[in-house]
Amino acid sequence: MKKKIMLSVATLAALAVLGACNSTSTTKSSDSSTATTTTSSSVDLNSLELPQLTDEVAENETLVEMVTSAGSIKIKLFPSLAPKAVENFVTHAKEGYYNGTKFHRVIEDFMIQGGDPKGDGTGGESIWGDPFKNEISNQLYNIRGALAMANAGGDASNGSQFFIVQNNDDKSDGLAIQYYPEAIIEAYKKGGVPQLDGGYTVFGQVVDNGMEVVDKIATSETTGEANSMGEDSTLKEDVTIKEIKILQEAKTK
Repeated sequence: MKKKIMLSVATLAALAVLGACNSTSTTKSSDSSTATTTTSSSVDLNSLELPQLTDEVAENETLVEMVTSAGSIKIKLFPSLAPKAVENFVTHAKEGYYNGTKFHRVIEDFMIQGGDPKGDGTGGESIWGDPFKNEISNQLYNIRGALAMANAGGDASNGSQFFIVQNNDDKSDGLAIQYYPEAIIEAYKKGGVPQLDGGYTVFGQVVDNGMEVVDKIATSETTGEANSMGEDSTLKEDVTIKEIKILQEAKTK
């Protein structure tokens, strides 16, 4: 219950753009904002390919294994839909940038966040040195298990931090078929955070049984003390990323 209250408070406060540099806020886009970024009158949303909805890894997708101190998480990435985010993540992974980093922000019924070498949500940078812009696709959504770039609330503030959506409560209520594919609305019944759609770059999806580890991390005991963002989101015992293995690289035409 306390976690849900913390999430609600953080969500409201995020309207003032909470968070330090490269730390994802719990900013939740309004329905009108989401609509303008996820749909077009000329697009039949129900005809779109929705790669998050299958565990199968296509030839144009990359498969990675995030080995953490709590277990391994397999994630497929979508370079054809979010090329810069995937290149950034994979290059960092290959160079060991994420090795030894911890999940510095964990909110049960919301998400787990990592990728900051400083470990406090204020650090990290892209492989280019400068932040890069969001890559928003009407084929990718913040459903349960989505991997997305964390940002400081701006369109061009992506660095190295990322988050994995953990919420498993039904979030399909109120999602209009004008703005969402019907299959995505159905997926949101299993969890997710649709209010983030249009504001953050989704570039991957947890596959196989990886959500068991995500849930384990998300339900780990926190310190009980508020951090600089006013959240009780710091784990009592650190969960770290040991390495990120590249199991399959996407084939380019």
